[in-house]
Amino acid sequence: MTDENTIRLSKRVADMLPCSRREAELYIEGGFVLVDGAVVEEAGARVAAEQAVTLAPDATLLEIEPVTIMLNKPAGADPLACLTPEARNAQARKERFLKRHLHNLTPALPLDNDASGLFVFTQDYRIARKLVEEGARMEQEIIVDVRGRIVEDGLAQLNGGATKVSWQNEQRLRFAMKGPKPSQIEKMCKAVGLTPVALKRLRIGRMSMGGLAVGEWRYLQGFERF
Repeated sequence: MTDENTIRLSKRVADMLPCSRREAELYIEGGFVLVDGAVVEEAGARVAAEQAVTLAPDATLLEIEPVTIMLNKPAGADPLACLTPEARNAQARKERFLKRHLHNLTPALPLDNDASGLFVFTQDYRIARKLVEEGARMEQEIIVDVRGRIVEDGLAQLNGGATKVSWQNEQRLRFAMKGPKPSQIEKMCKAVGLTPVALKRLRIGRMSMGGLAVGEWRYLQGFERF
């Protein structure tokens, strides 16, 4: 198929409806335009005259809201690489997914590469600003698997100020602390004779991973708040 035999999809939609070229682009970018039954989100895509172009019944020109994504990051994984359409959890699969949801994402409160658990990406500048500006005051809950023998009064040494540490079992500690710095928990553990072997973040502020399986992600809902 050569360009001479095709036209831009946005022009085809504008002529078909009819509507302005900008409105046509908004329909396409919103995932409401199908070419031969498949959604096409690129306004610059080209189509041939014989191809069927249709508009979804629920098409709207309302602004596409920025998304925030909650990921259960596997240890050692590149969190951005985990954000595939197939990795959405069951609830997210019921919601509209657009390719643009994976563009211009800001990672908020990143984890060390070897750590796992709750990782947040957002397109919403308000959430990004909140997590950056208030991150140092926002409590995080982190589970740490350790080996070794803790020194006498080691648990008391770990607890202090706004940091709360408790045993979950003989080889696992629970940290609840505000704004942990990279490698801070590792250093705290080593200072009392323990070696951390696995670290998993469960919660940031009021938001926990809930039922997300390892490697799964979902959208933050409008009523949810950090």
